[in-house]
Amino acid sequence: MFDFRRTHNCGALRLADVGEKVTLSGWIHRRRDLGKIIFLDLRDRFGLTQLVIDPSAALKVYENAQKLRQEWVVAIKGSVAKRKERHPTLPTGDIEILVEEIEILSEAKNPPFSIADERTEINEELRLKYRYLDFRKGEIVKNLLLRHKVMMATRSFLDREGLIEVTTPILCKSTPEGARDYLVPSRIYPGNFYALPQSPQIFKQLLMLGGLDRYFQIAPCFRDEDLRADRQPEFTQIDIELSFLTPKELFQLVEKLLHHVFQECLGITLPTPFPQMPHKEALESYGSDKPDLRFGMPLVRIDEIAKRSSFSPFQEILAKGGVVKALCVKKGSEVSRKNLEEYEKIVSPLGVEKLFSMKRGAEGFSTGVAKYFDETLLSEIERKLSVEIGDLILIAAEKEERVNQGLDHLRRYIGKERKLIDKNAWNFLWVQDFPLFSIDKTSGEIQSEHHPFTSPHFEDMHLLDTNPLKARAYAYDLVLNGYELASGSQRIHNGELQKKIFQLTRLQEEEITSRFGYFIEALRYGTPPHLGCALGFDRLLMLLCKTENIRDVIAFPKTQKASDLMMQSPSPVSNYQLKELHVQPTETCEIPWL
Repeated sequence: MFDFRRTHNCGALRLADVGEKVTLSGWIHRRRDLGKIIFLDLRDRFGLTQLVIDPSAALKVYENAQKLRQEWVVAIKGSVAKRKERHPTLPTGDIEILVEEIEILSEAKNPPFSIADERTEINEELRLKYRYLDFRKGEIVKNLLLRHKVMMATRSFLDREGLIEVTTPILCKSTPEGARDYLVPSRIYPGNFYALPQSPQIFKQLLMLGGLDRYFQIAPCFRDEDLRADRQPEFTQIDIELSFLTPKELFQLVEKLLHHVFQECLGITLPTPFPQMPHKEALESYGSDKPDLRFGMPLVRIDEIAKRSSFSPFQEILAKGGVVKALCVKKGSEVSRKNLEEYEKIVSPLGVEKLFSMKRGAEGFSTGVAKYFDETLLSEIERKLSVEIGDLILIAAEKEERVNQGLDHLRRYIGKERKLIDKNAWNFLWVQDFPLFSIDKTSGEIQSEHHPFTSPHFEDMHLLDTNPLKARAYAYDLVLNGYELASGSQRIHNGELQKKIFQLTRLQEEEITSRFGYFIEALRYGTPPHLGCALGFDRLLMLLCKTENIRDVIAFPKTQKASDLMMQSPSPVSNYQLKELHVQPTETCEIPWL
């Protein structure tokens, strides 16, 4: 049998290897017949090497070479020669292999898309259906190699910092984490279910209670939620929990971790410490709790100025408790009416029905609502928004939440449209002092803003009895370039306080006992103050790889409809399996691949 073990990979050989006998194995990337000479590009994940078969080769070698097609797997033996015409972009572009033996290891059908042609746009569903072929194009593999490096760098750093990696259960109990659980029916206990973890939240807190002190885990997590380009139903997070430390010390640890990862994996030195901003200020200035700080254009409240204008719509909205906010688009005076209509289409679905504008020319403000403001008010707007000649002012007036959402989306859109964003910038920001509670828009009930294990801000404990919606949480998010990268909090370490938080979120005594009785009990056995956070590992990789699609950094991702096109799942199971699990579906739906 032909020995297909490689002496080198397809990206390794250089001029220094000329004359050496080598064995290479891989896939046929391209084939070119020039008269009687056959040129082949052989590929593996390390690179490409050109092979040459001429008529002087043995008959079997020449016959085998004539059969070869793209994506066939072969092993070859030959000698390294200097290439007559150097390939300028290939690392192996100075050499070629004069083939002396060739063995076909595996034939291949014509693939559903070209592996060799890098310019062809391929439908993403086709790429996901044939994910293993998509790997061969190289970009996904490059991302997975970076993923591996980041994972190893994370583990080695946290190990040196004295954290212990602990694997927590995948089959666990359903807990409120803000999204739907994936449920697993129990065969042994009919009518009862496990849940796949949305995070290892309670387990890591119990580890602190058990005295482990410093824990981490690169943890698989599962959430049955509506998906976006930066979300997946199953994802990975870097989970950290620490005892007897303050948020300041946790921030320092996370910053050191990211500094190490960027230096080790990208050769980039991050400036630390990262800036910090209260949640209230983030919403006020950027309309978002995850602002993109790679460009300016903050939102500026002009309520007092608008109130003194003669524009009645502003006054009516302010009288109803709404707000008037503006943003300044630098050198935006050339923006056309058509562009302004596009901007309006962006904010309209978010509840801002009308977008107002004015332009600053050499002679002063003109167009739009400028005529409703006298010179004094226009001067105040000019100072407040740092307006210069050639700038455009965009104004929204509505309920505060709608204005924030609308102008946040518009600001990001204009940042991209006008190329204001430095794509090589890494702008981190700690957002702190989130509200402890919010109101569920569907039920109208009070709910935890993060999760019910978050400690109230120590200064706001008294508000739990009088005005809980005004209480701040001891919670913090780490934002990178407009994406939430990490989220964490000081945890509740007192059983009575934890029970009170459950009660404030309208959990009944029976429900508290059935769902969290074991945890309340555990907190009564001497619990250290502890805190932690979780960094979205896939989202970090998405940003490091400079893609806007999280599926590009996961080996076998799901679609935005949470389906696996390659394995064709979810899929029905046999009646026998359902019977064993004591499960009977009430309805079924059509699945495209069945």
